[in-house]
Amino acid sequence: MGKIDELAGIMDTSSRIVFFGGAGMSTESGIPDFRSADGIYNQKLERKFSPEEMVSHTFLLRHPNEFFEFLFDKMIFLEAEPNAGHYALADLEKRGKLLAVVTQNIDGLHQAADSKNVCELHGSLMHWYCMGCGRRYTLEYALQNKPVPACKDCGGIVRPDVVLYEEALNEVVIEAAVKAIRKADTLIVGGTSLAVYPAAGLLDYFRGDNLVVINKTATKADMGANLVIREPIGKVLSGVGRKIMP
Repeated sequence: MGKIDELAGIMDTSSRIVFFGGAGMSTESGIPDFRSADGIYNQKLERKFSPEEMVSHTFLLRHPNEFFEFLFDKMIFLEAEPNAGHYALADLEKRGKLLAVVTQNIDGLHQAADSKNVCELHGSLMHWYCMGCGRRYTLEYALQNKPVPACKDCGGIVRPDVVLYEEALNEVVIEAAVKAIRKADTLIVGGTSLAVYPAAGLLDYFRGDNLVVINKTATKADMGANLVIREPIGKVLSGVGRKIMP
């Protein structure tokens, strides 16, 4: 029996599946892992900033023009669409088998595929707000007000509602993710190396029967997993979706 069939068997007998995903979930939609942009501002700022520095709270405050230039140029993909994996998860939710998607991604593709219960650990580029007065804005507004989006009310900087380096995760989102993972009978980890904390630490709350890892490279969860698959997530999830009982 192949691994796709094995996963289909696990999912067939599961009724409380939670999917925990990372950047690999979106690469099949044409969105690269953001760490590949290392050193992009080396010449312009006369020093080398890592992507982690460029998407930090300090960098936003000290270099707003460069922050937004990097963001608009390297982190927003207007042409990206949900892939087969996103749609397979949305279908599992509609069929009552998937409790929640817990994602480290900020691209909004799970919602675009019609997933409803999505815990966005690091926020979303679809939502923006004023750092001065808190007024809410859309991505469309930000794109129309480059280079540094400003608030119509107070003139403050309008930033994306994402968790930058040096910032804390949203406690309400964390609580929702923990609640879902605790309830899960099957946890599928896909497209993440589990290197980013505190998000990766949420796996410690899983007490269910089946831990499945779908990732092209090794992760820290492999040793404790019931099943490890080294294939693209979209290919795996869509393949499984065709095999499990409706």
